[in-house]
Amino acid sequence: MIKINTVSGVEALRKRLLKERKKFSATLSLCGGTGCQASGSRALIDAVKDQLVKQGVEKSVHVRLTGCHGFCEQGPIVVIEPGNIFYCHVLPDDADEIVSKTVCDGEVIERLLYTDPVSGKRIQTEAEIPFYLAQDRQIMAQNRHVDPCAIEDYIAIGGYSAIGKILSGTAPKAVVEEIKASGLRGRGGGGFPTGRKWAECREAPGDEKYVICNADEGDPGAYMDCGVLEGNPHLVLEGMMIGAWAIGARQGYVYVRKEYPLALERVRVAVQQARELGFLGENILGSSFSFDIEIARGGGAFVCGESTALIASLEGKIGEPRPKDVHTVVDGLWHRPTTLNNVETWANVPSIILNGSAWFASKGSNGSKGTKILALTGRIKNTGLVEVAMGTPLRNIIFDIGGGASNGNLIKAVQTGGPSGGCLPADKFDLPLDFEALAEAGSMVGSGGMVVMDEETCMVDVAKYFLTFLQDESCGKCVPCRLGIDRMLEIITEITEGRGHAEQISLLEELGYTVGETSLCGLGKTAANPVLSTLRYFREEYEAHINQKQCPAGVCQALITYGIDSEKCTGCGVCKDACPHEAIMGKKKQAHTIDLHLCQKCGICSSDCKFDAIQVH
Repeated sequence: MIKINTVSGVEALRKRLLKERKKFSATLSLCGGTGCQASGSRALIDAVKDQLVKQGVEKSVHVRLTGCHGFCEQGPIVVIEPGNIFYCHVLPDDADEIVSKTVCDGEVIERLLYTDPVSGKRIQTEAEIPFYLAQDRQIMAQNRHVDPCAIEDYIAIGGYSAIGKILSGTAPKAVVEEIKASGLRGRGGGGFPTGRKWAECREAPGDEKYVICNADEGDPGAYMDCGVLEGNPHLVLEGMMIGAWAIGARQGYVYVRKEYPLALERVRVAVQQARELGFLGENILGSSFSFDIEIARGGGAFVCGESTALIASLEGKIGEPRPKDVHTVVDGLWHRPTTLNNVETWANVPSIILNGSAWFASKGSNGSKGTKILALTGRIKNTGLVEVAMGTPLRNIIFDIGGGASNGNLIKAVQTGGPSGGCLPADKFDLPLDFEALAEAGSMVGSGGMVVMDEETCMVDVAKYFLTFLQDESCGKCVPCRLGIDRMLEIITEITEGRGHAEQISLLEELGYTVGETSLCGLGKTAANPVLSTLRYFREEYEAHINQKQCPAGVCQALITYGIDSEKCTGCGVCKDACPHEAIMGKKKQAHTIDLHLCQKCGICSSDCKFDAIQVH
């Protein structure tokens, strides 16, 4: 493509692209996110293209490998237009039938349709699937229409219109005010007002300023930023361009987590394409605005998601946080004023500029505006990336979108906000997805991780799991975090192993509050949330571990004993054959027993028993 030098040139290209695409009789969007690629979507797209050629319709069908569609557990996913036909769990062997029947003859293949786990009905269109129907998809909905490695796709759906609008006569200060008025808050965890951050950076002294995209998403089970950056990198780049214009920056950086190779690959392609077409570089679209972006790859340290640690890493130093007596908007990268936002925050900016701050502010609650992308995981029927309006009750997310419990058990808790978030009980599920409401309840919106837990989950063990993660990821620079997390983990380990004492509960609370108040960075300040929230809402489980030396959920191995119900046991021998420790005794067709001295409490016998004869005490 020829470099574009004017805003009108972008609009002309968009019109030409849309006109060219009218020649296609059908469009196949195949999910190419990390999850679907792991399920074989690359082989699937090759098979589809081969079949299009074989059946002589390759010139009339548009095929694109997109980013994540959100419903990750159903992959590989194919959506066919016209008709919004949604096929899931598609294999390369299905390509022949998809092309011959659906593309050529308009016939729907029933076996490839989504089956609703609640009603048992097959659903034909994406729009009718409850998982999608209950969402408000503003950012994620774009992924299906964009090949992340084709800038033409992004331009065709209106991409780079927002920067064109800005460069056509919107003053930088007016852009800052528009972001302020929208109520956009940081989506990376802190929830700081984005417009205020931009205003402070714009007003900071100095001619050389920077913008940074934080793509160092490291929460266990969270991949919101990954889904956006993999699926629509140009949306993020355009948001950064607008931010750079607003604060007066000429240089930007995208700091990508080491564990995100596909996101790294696609953002590199996007930056190169944007440069070639004239959206990055000198005098963008014929204006006085010059701006470029470089990409940096992180080393996989969770603490580098913290702004000052990330900046230190970018500078080639050890990724450790520093005190924020002077904020990074004044003293940031190389001691220059710097605006740092995460992927999702930048991705919201273009739509605010195009649709207006009032449009964005119309979604959400009083202090939490717009939509939020969540990584919905755990023991529920539907898992994946979901996007809902801020203010949506947790109950709606867990049951309307998540579909409720996956195994018939009762759901008893949800952990929001990643490893530093809190665990909320079922009677708190009417709380809204709101920065202040969740913080008051002892949790947080955080970056958007949401893990659903059922009655087979031990909340003491959950606190132990997240403390173990945070202990590993703490940089160790400040004493409260380094020693405080270690000591909390020691105490909780003693409790889960039956060595706990009643006075340790109050000690845990005191430690948690101290670590939160005195730690240097956000990791330490929120590290005690899993402990404090489980003590607040599930204290009886701690007391059972300490006083009765029992784990109510049957999870903590030191506190459980396996046995066999002689009335239910048929003597089939399946458990005996499966036991790797030879701890099960008994003859065929006679009730078996477990030698407790040999039993290692691995649970294999319980998993293999078809008669529910294995008991856990």
